[in-house]
Amino acid sequence: MLTETEKNITRIHMDGKELILIGTAHVSKQSAEQVKEVIEAEHPDTVCIELDEQRYQSIVDGDKWKDTDIFKVIKDRKATLLLMNLAIGSFQRRMAKQFGIKPGQEMIQGIESAKDTGAELVLADRNIQITFSRIWSSVGFTGKAKLLTQIIMSIFSNETITEEELERIKSQDMLDSMLNEFTQVFPKLKTPLIDERDQYLAQKIKEAPGQKIVAVLGAAHVPGITQEIHNEHNLAKLNERPPKSKIPKIIGWAIPLMILTVIAFTFINNPDAGIQQSISWILWNGCFSALGVAIGLGHPLAILTAFVAAPITSLNPLLAAGWFAGFVQAYFKRPNVGDFDSLADDVLSIKGFWRNKVTRILLIVVLANLGSSLGTFIGGADVVRLFIENL
Repeated sequence: MLTETEKNITRIHMDGKELILIGTAHVSKQSAEQVKEVIEAEHPDTVCIELDEQRYQSIVDGDKWKDTDIFKVIKDRKATLLLMNLAIGSFQRRMAKQFGIKPGQEMIQGIESAKDTGAELVLADRNIQITFSRIWSSVGFTGKAKLLTQIIMSIFSNETITEEELERIKSQDMLDSMLNEFTQVFPKLKTPLIDERDQYLAQKIKEAPGQKIVAVLGAAHVPGITQEIHNEHNLAKLNERPPKSKIPKIIGWAIPLMILTVIAFTFINNPDAGIQQSISWILWNGCFSALGVAIGLGHPLAILTAFVAAPITSLNPLLAAGWFAGFVQAYFKRPNVGDFDSLADDVLSIKGFWRNKVTRILLIVVLANLGSSLGTFIGGADVVRLFIENL
């Protein structure tokens, strides 16, 4: 009965249980149909899906965006994270739109089929924020730059693929080839994104209640889970957030203290040069941060706010010019329900990112901070140059 789809199914018998792993592509109609077919045919005791609580809630509560408080997002320092999440998902949404289905339709189908057959539902994936945290701490500065570049490029991408190509991605040989290429580009990224989650998913599937378990998984995880399911894994350890390095905090305070010390010393010895240093610091910081807001098509007062705030916030690591510019933008151009309703479609294009009031505020926060950082580097160098010239 399942002959046609058995090529994407892995059956494992262990400890008196039958584990049925369905390898899916997240934007494939065939994957969603296969999930429904397998669950209805097998009548499992439990259905495990590759979701955590946060992503599960976003699926079952489709109107959640309407309750988002944009001011709270900025205040909680989550503007960059939210913007990156939207950017990362934009490529998948474009492919899903191409094939006329919702992103993650196979997971939605798994939830619905579990309910229809009376199976227990288990959310088997690790918390997405923990995964992001472990990814970010493992890739280093160069890796962060590469990762952000890839994310930005994904927004500009207009790539389309045929559904036949998408189905071929799910084959074992093609999958191995993809993972090898992925490892070469981001060798350190594979461990927290794929390997650790393989271990986490394997342990959750193995511990799921019942004698027959169906697991709905992205095809990339099936080979790893097939191997890791025979080993024991410490879920608490895999859930640990990496300790934060003290180096960025030290550097964050050291640079402002150095700049203030240099300017103060220059003022004592040559007041005119000290004034010139101060003007240089204000102009470089303010102008670049204001330029960032202008690129984000910010409100004129948001641009002015970035100009005024950047020279001050650059001297205090606890503050950021983008927060102030974002608050002002949100005050004058507050998103309405329509902006949140159209968010999923607007993130499919560059124009949409700038048109939607939600993403525009996020862009303004990020671009203002990037501009301020660039201004700090150039302004700091100019302050040091003037100091050396007036020794």
